[in-house]
Amino acid sequence: MSDQNLFAQQEENRRRSTWLVVGFVVFFMWIGFGGDLAFYLLTRDGHVGGYHHVVPFIGIMVSLAAAGIAWSAWRNGAQRVLAATGAMELIDPATPELKQLDNVVEEMAIASGVPKPKIWIVPDADPNAFATGRDPQTANIAVTEGLLKLLNRDELQGVIAHEMSHVKNYDIRLTTLMAALVGAIALLSDFLGRGGSAGRGIRLGSDRENGKSGGSPLGIIILVLWLLTLVVAPLVSQLLAMGVSRKRELLADASGAQFTRNPMGLASALEKIDAMGEPTRAITRGAAHLCIVDPLGRRLTSNAGWLGNIFATHPPMALRVSRLKAMAYLNEHRVETPAVPPDTKG
Repeated sequence: MSDQNLFAQQEENRRRSTWLVVGFVVFFMWIGFGGDLAFYLLTRDGHVGGYHHVVPFIGIMVSLAAAGIAWSAWRNGAQRVLAATGAMELIDPATPELKQLDNVVEEMAIASGVPKPKIWIVPDADPNAFATGRDPQTANIAVTEGLLKLLNRDELQGVIAHEMSHVKNYDIRLTTLMAALVGAIALLSDFLGRGGSAGRGIRLGSDRENGKSGGSPLGIIILVLWLLTLVVAPLVSQLLAMGVSRKRELLADASGAQFTRNPMGLASALEKIDAMGEPTRAITRGAAHLCIVDPLGRRLTSNAGWLGNIFATHPPMALRVSRLKAMAYLNEHRVETPAVPPDTKG
């Protein structure tokens, strides 16, 4: 993979991720103000003393609630994730393993051109790692005890470089924001789904008092679509977040190999981690997309078919390893133009 192709891939992934975030914003607007439109159409022809939905309080309420939930999760998301895993910050490395980890993190921070992040150790025997935070200045890198025991220095360097790529490319900000939006959608869908049923009862009652058999046909259609959206919203948002995660993992693999100039180090690390196959029990489902490999087990990510493309949090491991090996092959066989030997005649 040439540098030009890599940078083109980085730009493409950033553009796709931006459109996904825009889609989430539009989705929130539909959940809020779409409900207001439906109830307005259903109540505008009611009798004089009946309820008329004029003030878009659903949209206002949803916008404020979503903003509050997303801001809180984005602001405090990193601390919540680390606390949930039981991670302990590495302050004074005392063992050779911890000293090596501290040295490798500092090395990769210099290579990637970002501040050295805080280092955390997760008490779990399964090998895994993740990065979290809002930006490079507030970044955290966490590795499990199992990872430190399993990998040699080159492999550990590849994993840390992968996570530093997430930091440098601001993936940690995006994934934290996406997690916040997914959680907000789930909460609001449940709340508004109950409110939608109550609102429908109000509409039908006013229609009967007005001597009508139903409300506006367009209002009924919009209401049905709105309620259907509330039902499928959590699943759709989770699938979109997984899609972002899969794209970002491939980009981080390639960028990490740039930092180390040794794609085989990360390729070897991924093969070792994948061979373990056990779930990382300290890491919950909500933080699965942050990890270098799926902490819930690797059955879905081992499939390259449609099932893995939809439901897996990470790309197929075979695809990731093959891309890294291809990068290593190109680096080894890159032929430079030989210098012209000096003229020795005369």
